[in-house]
This record gives sequence, structure tokens and C-alpha cells, in this order.
Amino acid sequence: MLTLPEYPWESLTPYRRTAEAHPEGIADLSIGTPVDDTPALIQEALAAAANAHGYPTTQGTLALRQAIAAWFERRRGVPGLDPATIFPTVGSKEFIAWLPLLLGLGPGDVIVRPSVAYPTYDIGALLVGATAVAADSLDELDAETRSRVKLVWLNSPANPTGEVTSAAQLRAVVGHARELGAVVAGDECYAELGWEQWDDSEYGTPCLLSPEVSDGDHTNLLSVYSLSKQSNLAGYRAAFVAGDAALTATLVNTRKHAGMIVPMPVQAAMTVALNDDAHVRAQKARYRVRRALLKDALEAAGLVVDHSEAGLYLWIRDGRRPGSDAPATAEDSWELIGELADLGILTGPGTFYGAAGNGYVRVAITASDEAVSRAADRLRTWR
Repeated sequence: MLTLPEYPWESLTPYRRTAEAHPEGIADLSIGTPVDDTPALIQEALAAAANAHGYPTTQGTLALRQAIAAWFERRRGVPGLDPATIFPTVGSKEFIAWLPLLLGLGPGDVIVRPSVAYPTYDIGALLVGATAVAADSLDELDAETRSRVKLVWLNSPANPTGEVTSAAQLRAVVGHARELGAVVAGDECYAELGWEQWDDSEYGTPCLLSPEVSDGDHTNLLSVYSLSKQSNLAGYRAAFVAGDAALTATLVNTRKHAGMIVPMPVQAAMTVALNDDAHVRAQKARYRVRRALLKDALEAAGLVVDHSEAGLYLWIRDGRRPGSDAPATAEDSWELIGELADLGILTGPGTFYGAAGNGYVRVAITASDEAVSRAADRLRTWR
């Protein structure tokens, strides 16, 4: 029997209890789950498709795939995608975890993921017995390891750091991976949520499939996207993949055999969501206000916000930590988690995202306006 590590968020339980015991209640800024309503037009589309008596297709309806292709052109700067190279998934986490298996990877194969990264990339490697390697460039690997690389995960904008990978950096990774014959998968779920220099970008943050990265050649490239963040659809499990024609055809065929199918009402709701940009702008405006409030309060409390130029999180460290020029440890993260919990603020430790996250804490901006204001007030009077 395969035994996986304990789900990391369980270790936050005692800190949650501390935060919940605060006289004025908890401000939960830990897991970045949407709290705002799913837009009415999407709820209505789901309800209208509720009489779904037949089996849905694994590849998705043509209307959905056409909406995804149009969205890629309009919002990601990727023109002319063939709907046949697109399919929906049951959320993006499912696809991330199972992609190594669906690609036929196994012992001896290497899967590269960012040095600070969402844990599910490593879980996907564990499920097939492959080796997960943390690196931000293939140049960091020795020749023997590089020769075994079969899959490279990119995550931009990144969870948890909010760092954005430039088009030139993406292009360099694609070039190196192609020399090795490796698949490059871009987890781009926060692409519509760029801040600072990316706030007014025409196409959001750079896309793996864009011509400036791929030269229009999508061989061995897969772009993964989720509607959980931009449309408050985390409960719908609504995501999709696009890219290499041969790869997507094989993946769809395997998913047919495995019964990995997005329900028809969800496909209908996704179609409506992707054809409407207004609700995405409205949700981003809510997050912009919450982000600014938290960022100002965190910095006023002597905390340092690194990266965080996109996405739903602020990546923070304690600027007042004694010996702050020395390498940070996991204990530094947990100490800060504990101090914030004493304020009734629950956050996530950077240690969940690899050793490079030591000393950091992730703060989600997805809490309600009330919870964000409560947290900001406490931070301003702290220390």
C-alpha cells in the first residue's frame, strides 16, 4: 500500500485553536479559498443545465472548448488554439497530481518543480515512484539528473510566493526542456490576478503557450488553468488544459478509460464564465482592496513582503528577526505563525512549500472584508 505524507495543513490545528480563542474571533488568512459569492450568471447557467440525464464527454462540449480557445486569445495572447487540443479537468489539483501517471512516468524518471512550490507536484512524483527535484532552472541540475528529466513544472504566478516568470525566462526553460525531450507543464491558475507592474497588463501574466514563448509551436507544452480563483468556482472543480495536440489526445483517451469527467452542468457553467470578463474584473477589484489593506498593515508591523506581484497571497518574513541575515529555519516560520495566532490571525507556514520557504509565512487575501479589516487593525497595534 502506498503511504503518502500526512496532509500538511493538519499541523496547523493547534495554531487554529489559539487564533479561535482570541476574544474578538479568528481572522483566517491561511488557506486561499474564495469566500465571495459565485457570480449569479454562473449559478444560473449551472441550474439551467441541471437536467443532465446523459453522460458528459471527457473532452468537454464543443461550446466549452471554443470558449476556452477564445479566452486564451482574448486574455492570454494565444491566438488560434484548436479546440481539439483542449479539455476540462476536475479542478487543476487533480490534473497536477495525476499527470505523471498519465504520462507513463515511473522510477528513474525525474520531475522538476520550482524550489518553493505547491506540494502537489511532489505528490504526483510520489504516486508513480519518480524523483522530484526542486530547481528554478535546468542549469542547476547535474548532467546525469538532467538526462532523466521527463516533466518540468512551471508555476507562474507562483503559489505561494506570487512571483511572475517573465516570457524570456519561460522561453529559456522551454528551450532547455526540448533539448531533453521533456514535457513542460505551466500551472497558470493565478494569471488574471497580476498586481503592481502586471495590474494593467493586456494579457495578464506571460503564458507558456504564447507566441513570444513558444514561437507558436506547442510541442510538449501544456497550460493548466483553473476558474476557482478568477470566478469563485472552487466548489465546482472547474479547470482545463490546452497545448500539444498529440499529448492532449493521449491524455483525453486515458481519462476516458479512467472516468475522469467534468459533470455536464459544470461544463455549462464554465462556458458562461469564460465568455464573461466583467465578473473577473469585479472580483479582482475586491482582492485589490484587501491586498492593499493587508500589505500596508503587515509592513507597518515590521514584516517584509517579498515578491507577491501576482496571485492571492502575500509572502512575508519577519524583518525584525535577530540575525535576519543568517539562513532562516523552519522554526522561524512556526515562531511567526505562533505570534500571529496569538493575535487571532491564522496564516500558512512557508515550510509547507519546501526548504526554500523556511522563515516565510503565506498570508491569503481571500478572507472576507470584515476578517481582513480585523487582521489589519490588530497588525497595526502589534509590537
